[in-house]
This record gives sequence, structure tokens and C-alpha cells, in this order.
Amino acid sequence: MVPILHIISAIWHPESVVVSNPSLAHPGLSIEALLGGRRVLPAKPRTPLDWVSVIRQGIPAAAVDALTRALRVSQSELARAVGIPERTLARRKKDGTLNSEETAKLVRLARVVGRTEEVFEGLDAALDWLKSPNAALAGATPLSLLDTDIGAESVLDTLGRIEHGVFA
Repeated sequence: MVPILHIISAIWHPESVVVSNPSLAHPGLSIEALLGGRRVLPAKPRTPLDWVSVIRQGIPAAAVDALTRALRVSQSELARAVGIPERTLARRKKDGTLNSEETAKLVRLARVVGRTEEVFEGLDAALDWLKSPNAALAGATPLSLLDTDIGAESVLDTLGRIEHGVFA
């Protein structure tokens, strides 16, 4: 579906419309890329059910470093965002592999970041939005809500409303 702002722009400035489907012009970041890509993940998950298997097996702890670099946050900030104690992350990095619960939390964060980047059509704008207080989220930063499923759902719902021009 084409976001309402693109439709309005096309109506007011039809000469500026080049791509009929903006999502084709901007594919967005994949979960795989945010977690370190082929350098980190043993296989490329192609479907949601593939991700279930990856999560159950756990992923290499190198995904923590890949995600901190992609999000431009410290390991401490990442630990807070996913609800994993920083000492646990440090220990996992020594052990080499995250357990299934920790993997699920990193995958959830990567999914939300990827979706945010898609909605805002760029990583810089997405990261600014994720790190800024948001009235639609009771003044919380979206990143601070991603340590729970309900918080992540609220962030994704807010992104959907932004994408479709529903701000209330």
C-alpha cells in the first residue's frame, strides 16, 4: 500500500512522481543484515518458519556487535533495549552463542529496526525516531519499549499509523 503522504505528494506535484511504488525504490534493511549477515548467521532464513529454527538454535554472539554498530549504540544501551543484563551479553560473547531467548530478543529488535527504516525510508531517520520520546507511546522512546513483546507491538502499531497517515 502506498503511504498517504506519497499519494498527496503525487496529487499536488504529479511531475515529481518517478516511482509508482515507493517500497520498490527503497527495499529497507533485512533482519539478517542487521544481525551481521552471512558473516555471522550460519544460514540465510528465507521464511518466518526458518527464523523459528534459527531462534531455537541460537545465533552467534557476534550479532550483538553487528547490531550495536548498525544502531549506533553502546553495548549497555543495546542490553537495556532488549532486556538482557550487560554482564550476560559479555559472557555470551566469550561463550560464542546466544541462547534461544536472547536470540529472540535480538531478532525482535532487528525486526522493529528494519520496519522503522522502511517506514522512514532511511536508517538515520529511523534511528532518530527510535531514540526520541514519542507522544503516541506515552512519551517513551520507541527503543526503550522493545524489551517486551507488548512494547514492540505498540511501536510497530505506531509505525503502521505513521505509514498510513493516522496520527491519533
